[in-house]
Amino acid sequence: MSKWLKVVLVGLPGCGKSTFGRQLAHELRFPYLDLDYQIEEKFQLKIPEIFAIHGEGKFREWETETLSELLHRDASFVLAAGGGAPCFNDNMDLINEKSISVYLDVPLDTISERLRVSKVHNRPMFLNLDQGEITLKLKSLLAQREHFYNQSKIKLSGEDFSAELLMYELINQLKN
Repeated sequence: MSKWLKVVLVGLPGCGKSTFGRQLAHELRFPYLDLDYQIEEKFQLKIPEIFAIHGEGKFREWETETLSELLHRDASFVLAAGGGAPCFNDNMDLINEKSISVYLDVPLDTISERLRVSKVHNRPMFLNLDQGEITLKLKSLLAQREHFYNQSKIKLSGEDFSAELLMYELINQLKN
């Protein structure tokens, strides 16, 4: 076991990876990292620009490259992975090999409400969709991605989970 503790949060867009990740990082006194932000910094483009200029294929390539670099660092941290990150290029295998993965399994209606039309400006796959289309898109994404998310070492289900609950689960994982 590495002396570095890496916690990677996975789940659908809008499930709370960023918000919860910041809370957990604060509790653990670890740096908080957001994979999308790390990609933007590295390639000097915003995520919507990458999709528009280079397409999803290039984005997924850069996402895997950046994820691998982060997970191979000699450092502890909490990382919010993009919603699709675990589902491409064997990324979930890498995440599980190098970190403790946590699936934030939040009900679709809760996520749909969080992603109301007014809040999707920085989420390329939800742009120009009305509320009903956002919900359908989320159902489709869950059907495609749940297999990968369910490979996580820890699964937190519901709308409200606490950093304390996850800390307890992390301790159990580390003991095993």
